[in-house]
Amino acid sequence: MTYNTIEKLQWRYATKRFDPNKILSKEQIDILKQAFNLTATSFGLQPLKLVVVSNAELKKQLMKASFNQPQVRDASHLLILCIEEKIDHNFIIDHFRRVEDTRNTPREILEPFEKNLIASFTEKDSDEIRDWMVNQLYLTLGALLTVCAVEKIDSCPMEGFEPEKYDMFLGLDKMGLKSVIVMPVGYRDESDFFKNLKKVRRGVDELTIDFD
Repeated sequence: MTYNTIEKLQWRYATKRFDPNKILSKEQIDILKQAFNLTATSFGLQPLKLVVVSNAELKKQLMKASFNQPQVRDASHLLILCIEEKIDHNFIIDHFRRVEDTRNTPREILEPFEKNLIASFTEKDSDEIRDWMVNQLYLTLGALLTVCAVEKIDSCPMEGFEPEKYDMFLGLDKMGLKSVIVMPVGYRDESDFFKNLKKVRRGVDELTIDFD
């Protein structure tokens, strides 16, 4: 089983050309949504949203705000990973309400943690909170890339786009969201030059340190 996982990670690469005629199933997209939801985040706050675009015309328009990179247009779906515009005390209170409802945890146990977390975020400036949210987003990106590999879904994480144009075009700014990463997903095109290239990595021995 472990070796099979490594094989799948070897199979994965940042796909540059997608086959526009191959579409992911609803079940496959649901797996990615569930993986996004289940990924660990600090304090379990999940200051994130996942936007899923399958509309062909929308993808064409977003390609213009992605420096005309064709994978945005040709992929089956375009995933847009966003952070919340702000985290305030109401956001934190809502989280602890979910904890209370889901786990039936007594309020007297949760309240001290809730107050401490609100106090901690109150002390941070907006840049600190934004950096923290972006860090949480990259955790979910790593999880999604791994799940894509396991499920044999091709993907291409991209920072090469214009977030402000995405936010305005999709109305994300009106939803209190800011796009950070886009990730086309689908099936590789057989003409993609990169699909047969060997991975270039520093190697396990160089990247890991053991204390036995």
